[in-house]
Amino acid sequence: MSEQIAFELVSPVKKLLGKPVTMVSMPGSEGDFSVLPGHVPLIATLRPGIIEAYEGNNITDRIFVAGGFAEVTGERCTVLAQEAVPVAELNRAAVNENIASINAALKEADSEAERTALQNQLDVAQAKLAVLAA
Repeated sequence: MSEQIAFELVSPVKKLLGKPVTMVSMPGSEGDFSVLPGHVPLIATLRPGIIEAYEGNNITDRIFVAGGFAEVTGERCTVLAQEAVPVAELNRAAVNENIASINAALKEADSEAERTALQNQLDVAQAKLAVLAA
């Protein structure tokens, strides 16, 4: 059996994963990166994208995250995600409907703060759509 690292993925709603894996790949805000056992300690911000957990050479879990933070040590990788959804549960029609709704709200936005919040929501929804298109 190959070396493993403890991986935990938590969203504000629930703990999505908690298991040993051989590697985790994630969308860092400075670029994609992977974590293996013995990784140098770091804390990284995440952008919207997919986290992939591996056992050996096989991807066992693919989860879309809207952003968040990853804390990595040589033995553990913990992700605190703003929103996390297994890729298999993403629904193209629902994402398209959400994009249309956000675009309509953007046209009616009264303040810069409201426009910024809506633009962030739109960025996440468009990242979900990109995942579904891949």
